Amino acid sequence: MSRRALLALVVLALAVGGIAGCSLGGGSDSSNSGSGSTKTTTTRVEVVENGGGNGKGFSAQSIFKNEGQGVVTVISLFGSGGIDSLLGGGGGGAGVGSGFVLNDQGEIATNAHVVTQGGGKDLQRAREVYVEFADGNRVSAKIVGADPNADVALLKIDPKGLTLRPLPLGSSANVPVGAPVAAIGSPFNEHQSLSVGVVSAIDRDIQSLNGQFAIPGAIQTDAAINPGNSGGPLIDGAGKVIGINQQIKTNSGGGEGVGFAVPVDVVKRSLGALRETGDAHYAYLGVGSVPLFPQLVDRFDLPVDRGAWVQDVQPGTPADRAGIRGGKGQTRFQIQTYAQGGDIITKVEGKPIADANDLSSAVAQFQPGQTVTVEVHRGGETKEIKVKLGERPLTAPSNGG
Repeated sequence: MSRRALLALVVLALAVGGIAGCSLGGGSDSSNSGSGSTKTTTTRVEVVENGGGNGKGFSAQSIFKNEGQGVVTVISLFGSGGIDSLLGGGGGGAGVGSGFVLNDQGEIATNAHVVTQGGGKDLQRAREVYVEFADGNRVSAKIVGADPNADVALLKIDPKGLTLRPLPLGSSANVPVGAPVAAIGSPFNEHQSLSVGVVSAIDRDIQSLNGQFAIPGAIQTDAAINPGNSGGPLIDGAGKVIGINQQIKTNSGGGEGVGFAVPVDVVKRSLGALRETGDAHYAYLGVGSVPLFPQLVDRFDLPVDRGAWVQDVQPGTPADRAGIRGGKGQTRFQIQTYAQGGDIITKVEGKPIADANDLSSAVAQFQPGQTVTVEVHRGGETKEIKVKLGERPLTAPSNGG
């Protein structure tokens, strides 16, 4: 399976400019590299409340009219150069992504990978970040915090003299497949671009910036998502943000109809933590697990048909210290191999666990240091194990929870 390309990864040299990463230079970004046209004649902040759709079904025109002015272009500079020097073959690097206004205080949401580069222990923030509005205003922004686990960043601008149009945040808990959606952003540095489609699937896993940890519950869409759309909103028919466009699954680096967005419920949690402390901390169990399906249950005579089957437990992790058991050996069945004898996790603090994605989502609801009750099936017995959760490390093996 091809790797999913992050949409706004920073390009450090022209030689790799064709990767599905950020859009570089061009358009109004390179022609107005000075202080921009920021209004300075008034200090009043006008907040325009947006109403979303027109109440008569999905209207792309209404969504763009009401919400488009709250979508911004985010320009990130790395190294010693800028966009102009990069286009001229100089050093440094730059990236262009998207974002959107959260409130009248000047807070902007975007993807973490729009304003950072690298991953894990090597994650580095941009040295300068600028936000450009639909009316051409360009202002400097401060990175309040960046959350590599959810790929969310919170920016802050000085709102003086700006007309801010916050986008309302919806919920991703009950987004139906087939629901119409709109994506607004700056694909290929083409500002204020609208694309429409439907929710193609829900509950997908997409890669975070911390190694192989996944972002669960992601929304898949066939709305065109291209390099530069990263950080922009995925909007439902009511005009509410249900996700932040994050990446595409592509072989060519272009938008091939399979885009993914970080679900807004994950975004809300991340933004709350970043707003409070500048960091987001995630609880960690320390297991690698696989989902169950009927043929797998029959083949290994498993005692339950739903749950997360623990394949391995990382040494020294909270799960290891609590006595949760992984499997042993390697038995091939169908297209992969399985370790037999591991615990099957079916509940965390009373919440049912249907598969490995549920396990990751459930653990993420808690804070490091909290103690939770984990229900496991081991052989013919059901056990409740108390686990004091740790803090998620910067990198981890696949399917870690």
